[in-house]
Amino acid sequence: MLITRPKEVLVKKGMSKMLPLSLIIALSGVGCAELQGFREAAVIPAPAAVEQKVAENVYTGKIVGLSDKAKTVSIEVDEGDSAKTVMLKIDDGTTGLKYAVNEAAAIIIYELRGKDRVATVIKPKLAKLPEGVTEIETEEMEQLIGGGTDFLLVDSRPASRYDQSHLPGAVSIPVAVLQEEMANVLPADKNKILVFYCGGVT
Repeated sequence: MLITRPKEVLVKKGMSKMLPLSLIIALSGVGCAELQGFREAAVIPAPAAVEQKVAENVYTGKIVGLSDKAKTVSIEVDEGDSAKTVMLKIDDGTTGLKYAVNEAAAIIIYELRGKDRVATVIKPKLAKLPEGVTEIETEEMEQLIGGGTDFLLVDSRPASRYDQSHLPGAVSIPVAVLQEEMANVLPADKNKILVFYCGGVT
């Protein structure tokens, strides 16, 4: 969904019911060119409130519920004592429902329809990658696995999830282990390609 900001807002000025006779006479002598200048002067840029409204129609947080039956999605916004759960309606026009996975970080763009907040777009909230780290697409991963490239494939999910299933050739190094024993669990060869994957979009 594209949200466009109106370039111009026409300002309408009310006029009193009784105009002085001199004003009527003065206006009767004004040509079209002068009136055009008046119209241009009456056009001003849209206030910052328009941009603010667009920004306010976005929730960022963690998905905590999705109900196909009730046609709702719930997202937890803010953290700590100020954390709250917001419920929005979904409909056939809502895109990105595949990202509304429980506990997944997400961004929901919505619009107001009467009193209802209706999710129009749900997209993953991706972590910012550190310098030197790039994202690899599924097709590229398939080529690496099948192409004989020397690399280390790391499954960073909990060990119990790794035991259920994992990509061919992957080794289990859960995030908690990686954070504690970084140098001990990674290859000594600093030029070796490392590929990490987890249980969802992060």
